[in-house]
Amino acid sequence: MGLLNIFKTNDQSSMLMQKQWSSVLNPLISLNLTQGLIINEIELIANTPNTFNHYLSKQMNGWIVIDNNSFCEIKRTQPLNNTTLTLEANANATISLWVF
Repeated sequence: MGLLNIFKTNDQSSMLMQKQWSSVLNPLISLNLTQGLIINEIELIANTPNTFNHYLSKQMNGWIVIDNNSFCEIKRTQPLNNTTLTLEANANATISLWVF
């Protein structure tokens, strides 16, 4: 996601408002955490490394489980990289992730 653009106008209050918004929102927009996407319905097989593409086309910084249909522990078993994520769960599960 790109940073907010400031559109030139002769209206001073509009210019001031745009500058204030961008000064508050641009630091949030540029966080690694907000530069991600959701991957739905990932099926994890118990006690087996499960590798899948994270679709970020860049070095992955982290992941957050946003849905899980099983009571289980999930851990990363390989270093983060540019293309894949490898997770292992201690029970069969279908999960959704926010990857960033």
